[in-house]
Amino acid sequence: MDILLATTNPGKLREFAALLEGLPFTVKNPADVGISVEVDETGDTFEANATQKALAWAKGSNMVCVADDSGLCVDALDGAPGVYSARWAAMHNVHGGDTDTMNRELVVNQLANHTNRAARYVCVAAIAWPDGRVQTARGELEGTIIDDPRGTNGFGYDPVFVPQGYDRTAAELDAEEKNAISHRGNALADLKTLLLSLADD
Repeated sequence: MDILLATTNPGKLREFAALLEGLPFTVKNPADVGISVEVDETGDTFEANATQKALAWAKGSNMVCVADDSGLCVDALDGAPGVYSARWAAMHNVHGGDTDTMNRELVVNQLANHTNRAARYVCVAAIAWPDGRVQTARGELEGTIIDDPRGTNGFGYDPVFVPQGYDRTAAELDAEEKNAISHRGNALADLKTLLLSLADD
């Protein structure tokens, strides 16, 4: 049985593929099946956006699809950037550089006068069927935001996010270490039993 990873984000594709490795089905990405689906993420929760993406790709590909919506929630910013994490800088009219870098720098600048640096990564993973069925699972990773980025692994806010219990940023962890604790790994772990049952159908 084939499962489609419903994203074109290279970082997410790498993490999804690693997290789903070893399960008894073939994991495909959009390039493998030659399709592209545009999804307007209009939800104001991770659950809503993950569901929108998974259903749109499932119906567009006629395949079982796994999608996620994830982001960084910072306590001192009232949970922002949240569902807007990927476009946080653009929403504040910050332009002229690499998107990930601009997003990170904006969050760090917004925290300049705050001593509370608590934050968490949140991921909601959704699995959808072409007939409209969908199930979701949520994972979180607690941590803190630092001022100076460190590390070259990972993507997004990883270079300024230090997971709880660690003295290294998420970008300083290798893939195996990060996947063992990540919000995406936690969410997908809850879907694995369902995915295994699908493989037996």
